Amino acid sequence: MYLVRGIPKRGIVSDSEFESRTVADLIADRVAAHTDHLFGVGGANIEDLYDAAHRHPTLTALVAKHEFGAATMADGYARATGRLGVVAATSGGGAMNLSAALTESFDSRVPVLALVGQPPTTLEGRGAFQDTSGLPGRLDAHHIFSAVSRYCAKITDPQSISGELDHAITAALEGGPAILLLPKDIQAALIATPSAALPAPAALPGSAAASRHPSVLLAGIHTVAVDSGQKHAGMTSADRQRVTSLLAELPERARVVVVAGPEVGLADARAELADAVRALDAVVLVTPDAKDAFPNRDPRFAGVVGVMGHPHAGDLIAAADLCLLAGASLSVTARAGLEDALATCPRIAHIGAEEPFVPVHVRVQGSLTGSLAEVARTAKAAAAHQESDVSHAPPALSELPVPPASGPGVRYRVAVAAIDAALEPGTDVVADAGNTGAAVVHYLPVPEDGRFLIALGMGGMGYSFGAGIGCALGRGRRTVVIAGDGAYFMHGHEVHTAVEYQVPVTFVVFNNNAHAMCVTREQVYYSGDYSFNRFRPAEIGAGVAAMFPDLPTWTAHTLTEFENALEKTRAIPGPAFLELHCDPDEIPPFAPFLKEPRA
Repeated sequence: MYLVRGIPKRGIVSDSEFESRTVADLIADRVAAHTDHLFGVGGANIEDLYDAAHRHPTLTALVAKHEFGAATMADGYARATGRLGVVAATSGGGAMNLSAALTESFDSRVPVLALVGQPPTTLEGRGAFQDTSGLPGRLDAHHIFSAVSRYCAKITDPQSISGELDHAITAALEGGPAILLLPKDIQAALIATPSAALPAPAALPGSAAASRHPSVLLAGIHTVAVDSGQKHAGMTSADRQRVTSLLAELPERARVVVVAGPEVGLADARAELADAVRALDAVVLVTPDAKDAFPNRDPRFAGVVGVMGHPHAGDLIAAADLCLLAGASLSVTARAGLEDALATCPRIAHIGAEEPFVPVHVRVQGSLTGSLAEVARTAKAAAAHQESDVSHAPPALSELPVPPASGPGVRYRVAVAAIDAALEPGTDVVADAGNTGAAVVHYLPVPEDGRFLIALGMGGMGYSFGAGIGCALGRGRRTVVIAGDGAYFMHGHEVHTAVEYQVPVTFVVFNNNAHAMCVTREQVYYSGDYSFNRFRPAEIGAGVAAMFPDLPTWTAHTLTEFENALEKTRAIPGPAFLELHCDPDEIPPFAPFLKEPRA
């Protein structure tokens, strides 16, 4: 039963048992069961949803400066909290602006729900402004967004909204994004809902996303597919037997290395990972996008793998009796430099939902949380290792040696050390792409009980500004965003959003007046006699201070100035901005650059 223009349609339930509310109200109710923030940019074809959010008692709606920024806020919120990130945008260019950020959420399996306004259905094919109906001569929004989502549906009947929300939210929580296309007249349509408050929807046993991991049997790899109804279950009996057999094969006091990947954070399996590591008496390596999967100051922490990682990682894996990939698929970025070591290791096991990109001997697919718990129980029951002592403590972290830099500004290593000294426990860190991100991944330990976010799925520059805002709002604690000037010029004006809503984010911009990683590539891989990637000098700190007079802002040219500015940010409850001048010719701790002779 639903109502249009206030006229009730006939049904079997008495009108007195229902109240008339809009589709947009129902959407606000439903998403509020999974989040307390709606990020977006307004516009005519999404204003009904914003109107509903205004009426909702627990949902806070924010307006970003750009839809990419809004979608990265939702992405950062979801990664930091494990809850659903929700972004809203209007039709046309606003909708298309979501695409780049949604590709990051898609590739990194982040639970984001995008609510995208569309022109009224009555005007489709009749010259509607921003018509993306897919009718002859018109763009097809459903086709476009289906390519960057796990689930996409266009709502054409108010009665279907509840079921489509169920499917979209379930698909997003299984590794989104999911997208609902919402014509304006559908958002405004009145529907009848029970007068009592709607309960939170139960998780659906299946969805379009549930079938993305079919059961397969690869040569030498045991694979077990687990559907969404088993999402939180432990191993099957067959899995348990394989793991038991694998552990039983290990020699006494076996050397075990665990490589933790981003699935650990997405599944909120940090506690289970730590328990399994202790039970296995293992040391832990992390992928660059999973630095917060295991405490960085724990004596078992061995460092980071991949192009921004620590050079001894391969030696640890090559010497191991077992390498357990925990939610780590090992893309090229994460496995660079490890190929020979992985080929040498006699036992490689993978647990997690995503298929690994490297050959493994045993694979268990399904709930990472449940599987890690089963590994810990199996290891303890086998009594193959002593849990109390660290018998295989890793060596001290060995850093990538970088050439000395002689240009102006502060060096990456000492700048990151200054940030490390200033970070309080519980502070979250979001790093952007480029030389700055490489330095942060390599040098910066994640603060105790902090989160670490970086966009390595698509590597989109500017991600950190929106993601840092979403992270801070979701976790209710200070977030430090560390980015380069190139990233700032792309999407740094989301600083305005932080100022508008007084979000506790400290923005640190390393300004070397260049797309410095591209400058380095010009020098390492080409002649270096030219550069498309050096900029005219820009005083970013002075510009930000002029735009936002109430925003505490500092510019540092020396390490002492930078340290003093970081110290002053401790007493600031809202946003703060620091510009640090750096050298565009400094080579970052990025392994591919260090293997090539410079021109």
